[in-house]
Amino acid sequence: IELSVNSSLSTTSLTRDLWDLQGTLGLCFSILALCGTRHFPLAPLQHHTFFWEGIDGSRVLTHFPPGDSYGMQGRVEEMLKTVKNNKDKGRVNHSAFLFGFGDGGGGPTQKMLDRMKRMRDTDGLPRVQISTPDQLFSALEKDSSQLYTWVGELFLELHNGTYTTQAQIKKGNRECERILHDIEVLSTLAMVQGSGFQYPASQLQRLWRLLLLNQFHDVLPGSCIQLVVEDALQYYAEIRRAGAGLQQEAVQSLCRELLEPEAGNAGSTLVVNTLPWERTEVISRAGPAGTETLGLVTAPSMGYAVVRELLLPPQPVVVRKREDGSIAMENGVIAACLDVMGHLISLQLLDSQRESVPDGCCANQFALFDDVPLYWDAWDVMDYHLETRKPVTTLLKPLEVTLAGGLRGSVTFSLQIGKSSTLTQEIILDAMCPYLRFLTQVEWKEAHKFLKVEFPVQVRSTNATYEIQFGHLQRPTHWNTSWDWAQFEVWAHKWLDLSEHGFGVALLNDCKYGASAHGNILSLSLLRAPKSPDATADMGHHQFTYAVMPHLGSFQDAGVIQHAYSLNFPLHTVPARSAPCPPWSAFSVSSPAVVLETVKQAGPQGRHGEGRGVKLLVRSMACSSLAGRAS
Repeated sequence: IELSVNSSLSTTSLTRDLWDLQGTLGLCFSILALCGTRHFPLAPLQHHTFFWEGIDGSRVLTHFPPGDSYGMQGRVEEMLKTVKNNKDKGRVNHSAFLFGFGDGGGGPTQKMLDRMKRMRDTDGLPRVQISTPDQLFSALEKDSSQLYTWVGELFLELHNGTYTTQAQIKKGNRECERILHDIEVLSTLAMVQGSGFQYPASQLQRLWRLLLLNQFHDVLPGSCIQLVVEDALQYYAEIRRAGAGLQQEAVQSLCRELLEPEAGNAGSTLVVNTLPWERTEVISRAGPAGTETLGLVTAPSMGYAVVRELLLPPQPVVVRKREDGSIAMENGVIAACLDVMGHLISLQLLDSQRESVPDGCCANQFALFDDVPLYWDAWDVMDYHLETRKPVTTLLKPLEVTLAGGLRGSVTFSLQIGKSSTLTQEIILDAMCPYLRFLTQVEWKEAHKFLKVEFPVQVRSTNATYEIQFGHLQRPTHWNTSWDWAQFEVWAHKWLDLSEHGFGVALLNDCKYGASAHGNILSLSLLRAPKSPDATADMGHHQFTYAVMPHLGSFQDAGVIQHAYSLNFPLHTVPARSAPCPPWSAFSVSSPAVVLETVKQAGPQGRHGEGRGVKLLVRSMACSSLAGRAS
């Protein structure tokens, strides 16, 4: 057996290095394959050398150094451990040995290099040579015919708390991803219309680099010190500030002739949609004397419409208060009933009369857990925290109607959370909307507590589906094995869904990443309160939105993916002139199985960036196996 000894693993054209991960997503290799990457050093997994296959079938040759460390000292016992640990001996005869001060930097010392030289060809030890990642993987490729293939994500059974810690950083990440997406779309549309608009490539690159800097290890996970948190929040503020200006410039160039210079004189509203499907939604628009009024509008796919005459919903929202203090809300699509504490005691799809909440259960149930991990405070949440569940039962302000219906109905209530914290929630139902929305504000002052919200649903399935980056995957809802049990807290992006044949319930959100589905209970992780390495982590005011959506059929057929996008990407509204203007759409997709995720200016063409005409980069993702066509 030969060991390729690497003191530093630099990124090359064929190899990508990713160390000290806090979980590895199921799409990682798809991105790597698109970059031309064939090799992927990683840590730590079930095999040491294997092919790793993504959700789209892409594969990369992957290697995890068997020494279980990226900071070894070059000692004999470390060499022997590396050989003994290798789970793929007999299938491959090479592995990496990573030495030097890797965690925190510093690299190798002369003493380590001298040890490597002495052990180059010593009886009883593997042959050792200083090498590079490309040389190692070339050797591994020659012996790869018998390697195993791992399909899907590689779940790290540790650091589950990083999906929730530092909620303001998580929120900033989601919001700024949306802002930069919208700037790219709007700037591209303005550029191709030939109005002389210059695509803000350099400004966008600067803002993307700020956002990606915050996605660095320990920042986005929330496991950083207070000074880093302060810097990260400043970067998000800069992206919001600069992004608002770039977005305004793009809209003004795209729709210059339609805009009203003075908002107070506007007789119409310009509605801009940056998503690749037509949307009919309730919006808030500026009225006379600074007031805001609601309106139901339709906006075309990746385009705009000037709205003067507002639509009337097929059925308005109806809100009724009952004698026992509970409140019923209905919009012709779904019907909900809430008790005085804001619990969702009934949620029906009206077409099917299918009830989503099991008898005797309450959804939108807040629960507080003791959260005292054994070691890494900001990183970990232990499985035993589930044994400390305490339902939130202290009512500060009972449920009352705030909007009586029409285009929108809403109710509000307030709870005390723990000893010092409070929660106020507005539950909103819009006309024609298939989901019930929960706008939540929390004053969080706890220590070592974990706040979640639970939705027991009348669905039975052994697997739940979670959105990941540019795709989705399934995870078990049971704890049959130790691997299943380790997934008591998992990550998701904009949605998770539990479905059986013909019916399901989805939970959507606008800035949360921690979730779980056990049995028939969908749970969204809201806030933690670790005290190290940042003693002030998550303290203060928080605002976030989640939504519950019952549906017939599969989540793909019901449009769960599209509605989760719509929750995260609100329509843009601008005062407009009253002159008639037909709706305009730049892109459309023939199949709901395809999401047009990104539209932007392509990178430079040629060695020095020369090129003629406008070149666009259009990135899409498949939601299912159905075919689709973009136009």
